[in-house]
Amino acid sequence: MTDDTWWEPETQLAAAVDAAIPERVHREWEQHVAHESVLIGRQGIFTRRRRPFGYQLSYRAPGLEPLGAGAWTEFQHERATAHVLRSTFGRTNLEEVSHGRWLFVRFPRAYLTGELPIPERPDRLVIEIAEHVTIDHEVIACVRSLRDRGFRISVPGFVSRPSQRLLLPHADFVKIDVRDLDVEGRPVVKLARSYGALLIAEFVERTWLLEHSCDLGFDLLQGNLLEPANVLDRSAAGIARRVA
Repeated sequence: MTDDTWWEPETQLAAAVDAAIPERVHREWEQHVAHESVLIGRQGIFTRRRRPFGYQLSYRAPGLEPLGAGAWTEFQHERATAHVLRSTFGRTNLEEVSHGRWLFVRFPRAYLTGELPIPERPDRLVIEIAEHVTIDHEVIACVRSLRDRGFRISVPGFVSRPSQRLLLPHADFVKIDVRDLDVEGRPVVKLARSYGALLIAEFVERTWLLEHSCDLGFDLLQGNLLEPANVLDRSAAGIARRVA
């Protein structure tokens, strides 16, 4: 399988359904996709010296503000992730998005367990485990498998919940909301680092939060003080070639 065919149907049933669609409908769909607005949100992740390290990618829709994560159904999470993946890896000119850096994308459970496909780009893609995912033995086993395939794993919103602690041995990055660290910051930071993950301070919105993050020893920084999230329009990028 090539890098640009990760979304190809993998079952005979899916192939049969695809073959049954008239060629006219295929052409109309391709024309629709070629002209649709393809938006993604992107926010930089920086080193302590303010050098770009990677980008957080998120769902955006034309004319709509993103919903709070708690307001989404699981199906909406899956659709949003699919949109980000198609808009990024399903289009040509990936480097216009990544500039050779890591791309952090938040994944719901169905992607982690293999029910939905993940693009085979461990050279660019960091798999961030959505905070609402229930961490059980199946998810842990799948995370191990993803790491064996070369993917990096990110744990966002770390607050030392028991389920989050189960992920620490398998995490390459751990994100912590620096706004929550004014009281018991150092113990949480020490625990998050205990298995060698790089620590990312999230929501760095004020100068004092930047200084606090550096004082606590965070490796990487993300937030509006450094770079507000911006919207990329990928409509002009071609659709990545599919191979039958």
